[in-house]
Amino acid sequence: MAQPLILGVSGASGLIYAVRAIKHLLTADYTIELVASRASYQVWQAEQNIQMPGEPSAQADFWRHQAGVETGGKLICHRWGDVGATIASGSYRCAGMVVMPCSMSTVAKLAVGMSSDLLERAADVQIKEGKPLVVVPRETPFSLIHLRNLTSLAEAGVRIVPAIPAWYHCPQSVTDLVDFVVARALDQLAIDCVPLSRWQGGPTPEL
Repeated sequence: MAQPLILGVSGASGLIYAVRAIKHLLTADYTIELVASRASYQVWQAEQNIQMPGEPSAQADFWRHQAGVETGGKLICHRWGDVGATIASGSYRCAGMVVMPCSMSTVAKLAVGMSSDLLERAADVQIKEGKPLVVVPRETPFSLIHLRNLTSLAEAGVRIVPAIPAWYHCPQSVTDLVDFVVARALDQLAIDCVPLSRWQGGPTPEL
């Protein structure tokens, strides 16, 4: 059985990235350990006018409903302040962690080793243990400070997958564009569960 994947959802715009990741992972029968930051509750309210529950089992039902996957896989939600959770320990076995979407505030804290909540602590653990950590920043434009913080994470072994879609797979909807980014983020953990028309090579242009 595959080890669980930790999914961190920060307070960046673009919660649809997390929703689509949950949909594909649960459909493929993965186990997800999810922690949403305090700010993500505000983003749900601002972008969708939806109140996300804080109680873990109710929140798991909430995410399943948003993803349209009522059964399949396993989804375990944690309170944002529960720094005593399993995923806060380096001894917890997992396939790695993805923070998607990832705010610049979260990037900055991880870059300097700060961990004030469970999401940041779990990500910091991945770095210190040399385990896979993928961050999907959703910001534009990047300031010099953002770029330096992202560089610090990259130098520490973190994989940076900006929320930048491609068009060679001929997307027909916003969902197709989102799924491309989700697929590329999960590729970093060798997880292939998103239906995606991958590049097969193109015709050689005449010179």
